[in-house]
Parts: sequence; structure tokens; C-alpha cells
Amino acid sequence: MAGKIEIPENLKADLPPNKFGKILGATPIIMTVIATMLAGLASSEMTKAQYDRALAAQLQSKAGDQWGYFQAKKMRGAMAHNSLDLLEASTDARPLGAEAMTDADAITIAALTRNQLPEATPARLDDGVKAALAVMESSKPESDVTEALAKIKPQTLAEALVATKDAATAFDAATKPITSAVDKLNASFMAGDKRAFRDFTLNRLGYSAARYDAESGLNMAIANIYELQVRQGNISAEHHHRRSAKFFYGMLAAQMAVIISTFAIAARQRSFLWSIAAAAGMAAIGFAAYVYLYV
Repeated sequence: MAGKIEIPENLKADLPPNKFGKILGATPIIMTVIATMLAGLASSEMTKAQYDRALAAQLQSKAGDQWGYFQAKKMRGAMAHNSLDLLEASTDARPLGAEAMTDADAITIAALTRNQLPEATPARLDDGVKAALAVMESSKPESDVTEALAKIKPQTLAEALVATKDAATAFDAATKPITSAVDKLNASFMAGDKRAFRDFTLNRLGYSAARYDAESGLNMAIANIYELQVRQGNISAEHHHRRSAKFFYGMLAAQMAVIISTFAIAARQRSFLWSIAAAAGMAAIGFAAYVYLYV
């Protein structure tokens, strides 16, 4: 069984005989507990900061993927537009009408003859998310973006990301049957009359250009939400880092209190071991200051 900690009688004589005196006598123990608690909090906040940094890096990679999709589809759309303009300017080809595509359904014919695609419905976003996107897209200072993001919960951004992905998935699902039908028509016309195939190429290029333009916009919306999440993660990491530093300073202050109270006991008791403990504490603080200033 652990022995009870007793304050020496001659030390008790230097302390007020009341509750405050008892608190003074227990100062080294209390300050040690506080220092340990603050050290744990500082470590916890630093771990959270590192986690947020790592998560932000992962989100930045995903945002880069979406920007890559956006650029690729935007480029394909531009190439389709250019090819369409060049073909129209250099030949007497004209887009085919619905009567020439008797095997196609009404949706495919509308897409080929009028560029009437399934509606690429934008995701419904929270007003705060819309405001943050507007601030970010207008290239305002990061402080303005930070202020806008402070009003948005991470869960709200996560829901916005799901909504934008769902919008892109829905459009892809709606256009997939049309694209498949267009490919079949293209193979059919390619095997038949060359003039009809050239005319059909105008229809196909118009459809492809419109589809890529819509898809690139949906990919851009996803990338922008990822960018907001990246900034929110970095802001959170900075917040935890500042808290960690403050907890660390508090821990140093508590350790200083332990050392001062230990010196007080050592001076009264003339104890060699207490003096060694105090010296070790001072050395630890000196080393921490060296690391903080020079390492």
C-alpha cells in the first residue's frame, strides 16, 4: 500500500495554518498534474493539426483529378467545336434531319438534330456554400475565403460534395444510352453512303461538343467543392496548431511553478535530491528554449 505523503513539520511551520496553507504545500503536486495535462492537450492538438493537413492534401489530390477531368472534357469539347466549324466551312455538308435516322429513338434524334441533351441539373447547394464559392471564384484574399468558410460546417460541405457528384452521375447515366445509340448510328452511316456519313458527322460533332461542355461544368463544380474542403482543412489545421502552441506555453508555465516550489522546499529542507530535481527541471526548460529558438 502506497504511503501517505506528509509535509515535514518544520516546513508546515512556514505555511499558514489554514486551507490556503495546505494548497501551498500541495503546489508541486498540483502543478505537476497541470503540466502533464497541458502536455497531453498540446500533443492532442498537434495530432489533430497533422491529421487535418494530411486530409487536406488528400482532398487537394482529388480536386486535381476533377480539374484534370474538367480540362480534358473542355479540350475535347473545343476540338469538337473546331472540327464542326472546319467541316462546315470547307464542305457543303449539312446536318441530317430526323427522317434520315429512322432507327433512333426520339431522345437520340433530339440530341443529334437540336443538341437537346438531358438537362444537366446543377446541385442544390446551401447558401453559405454558394457565398464561399463566389468569394473563392472571384479571387478575393484568403482572409475573405476564411471568413466565408467559418460560417459553414464541414458536414455541410460534405453534403454539397455528394450533391455535386450525384448531379454528374445523373447526367452521365442520362447521356449514356444516347452516346451508345450515336455510336451505332455512326457505324451504320460509315458503312453506307459517304455523303450521308459526312453529313451525319456534323450531327455527331454537335452532340459531342454539347455533351463535353455540360460534363466539364459538372466536373468544375465538384472540383470547386473539393477546393473549399482543402481550405477548410488547412484553416482547421492552423487553428489546432495555434492551440497546441498555447497549451505548450501553459505547460512550460506549470513546470516553472513546479521548479520554483521545489526550490522553495529544497532551500528549506537542504535536500540534495530536491536540488537535483530542481536542476533537472531547469535543464529541461533550458533545452526546450534552445530547441524552440535555434532548432
